[in-house]
Amino acid sequence: QVTLVESGGGWVQTGGSLRLTCTQSGPVTLRRCLGWFRQVSGKEREAVATINRGGGDKFYRSHSIEGRFLITRDNFANTVSLQMTNLRPEDTGMYFCAASASTCDRYMRLSEFDYWGQGTQVTVSS
Repeated sequence: QVTLVESGGGWVQTGGSLRLTCTQSGPVTLRRCLGWFRQVSGKEREAVATINRGGGDKFYRSHSIEGRFLITRDNFANTVSLQMTNLRPEDTGMYFCAASASTCDRYMRLSEFDYWGQGTQVTVSS
């Protein structure tokens, strides 16, 4: 099966940057699409960004996210990263890495992702 371990979360002030990294293992066919999701206590988990195996297809939740975050993956190192810049308090949440055997698409449905990490906390103070 697939295992996913996130790292890189922490506390920053508004405008700061963080880089999240997720190390994966397991069958490649179960990790075609990799994604980052976030959840605030009491709210539903939401997609942030996803990337296909080739790295050319990337999807972001919104133009605001796309202008501040960058998702990349290294298939040799088995990692997927999320570089976050110009962070805002509304970016605060638990960030999860996830894997899907399906190809990523613009709908970014949580139901498409079968494997999840434990999450890493990101806190942005105003």
